[in-house]
Amino acid sequence: MTLLVTGATGFVMSVLGRTWLDLNPDERLVVLDAAPPDAAAVRYFAPVNERLDIVVADVTRPDTWAPALDAMDITHVVHGATVTPLSRGSVAEAKREPEAEHPGRIIDVNVMGTVAVLDWARARNVPPRFIYVSSGAVYKHHGPDRPGEPLPEDGYVMPRRLYGISKLASELITERYGDLFGLSTTSVRLSSVYGTMDRVTASRDFRHVPNRIAHLAVDGVRRVRVNTLTAVGDYIHAEDVARAIIALLRSSTLRYSSYNVAMGTAATVGDLVNWAAEKCPGFHAELSAAADADILQDETLRDGMWGAYDIARISAETGWRPRPVREALHAYMEWIAAERRLGM
Repeated sequence: MTLLVTGATGFVMSVLGRTWLDLNPDERLVVLDAAPPDAAAVRYFAPVNERLDIVVADVTRPDTWAPALDAMDITHVVHGATVTPLSRGSVAEAKREPEAEHPGRIIDVNVMGTVAVLDWARARNVPPRFIYVSSGAVYKHHGPDRPGEPLPEDGYVMPRRLYGISKLASELITERYGDLFGLSTTSVRLSSVYGTMDRVTASRDFRHVPNRIAHLAVDGVRRVRVNTLTAVGDYIHAEDVARAIIALLRSSTLRYSSYNVAMGTAATVGDLVNWAAEKCPGFHAELSAAADADILQDETLRDGMWGAYDIARISAETGWRPRPVREALHAYMEWIAAERRLGM
C-alpha cells in the first residue's frame, strides 16, 4: 500500500508521512509539494528515505506531477497542501493582514489544487481512499448553544475569512466528488496544531501559543510577557493528528463526511506556562500591556472555533484518542531540546 500526501515537506503533513512509514515498515510514501525538502525535512525523513518518493511541483498544475504519480501504485491520498495565511500572536503580527497580500493564490491553491488532486484520483482504475485536511477555521466564532460543551461537526459552520472559506469549499467539493465518482472520501477539521516539525515554511508562517511557550522555555528564557493567562485554545500535537488520520485511512468504512481532530478540551495560556515550567524550572509568565506582550491573545474568544472541539465521532469509530496536552507539550519540548543539541 502506498500513501500520497500533498504538502508533506511542510509541518503537519510531514509528521503524517513520517508516522505512516514508522507504523507501516512494508509500505511507501509519495510526497507532492511545491517546495523541495529543507534541511529540517531532509533530516526528519532520513531514517525512512528508502521508502520515500518526493515530487516537487505546483499542485495547481497537474501536468507537472500527474505523469510521475501515475507510475506509482498509490492506494490512499491525504490532501494537505494549502496556503495558511494567518497572523496572530503579537501586536506587530496582528496588524498584518496576509489574506490581502495574495488572495487569488489562496483560492487557487486551496480550492483548485484540491480539484486537481481529486480529478487525478477519480481517473485511476482503483479509486483510492481520499482524506481532505480541513481546519476549524470553517466554524463560527461562537457555539455550541449550550455553553461548556465541545463544538460538534454538525452545524456552527460559517467561515468569514478566505482561508476558512476555501477550506469549507474544498470539503464540499471533496464530498461531492466522492458521491459522483465512487471515491471513499472524508475531511478532517484540525484544531490548533503544534509540535514536531513546526517551523516557518513558504506556505505557513504562524506559531500557535504552545509553540511559542515551548521554544521560549527550552531556550532558557525565564519570563514570557502575556496580556492574559485565561485565553484558551484546543491545542493538539502533530503526532496525535497523524495517528488520527492514519486511523481513518485504516478504517474499513467512513460514516461521516467530516471529523474533528482535536484535543477535545481547552487549555489556557496559564496552563501551558505552568506545564512548561515543570520541564524548565523558573520559567514563568508576567502579565503586561498588549503593546508589550510577547504573546497576545483575546481572552473573549472562548467558544466556537476558539474553544474545545467534540472528538466523540472519530474516537467512537476508530478508537483514537490524543495524549493529554501536558504530556504532549513535554514531548515537544524534549524534541526541541534535541534539535538544539544538534545545533538546529
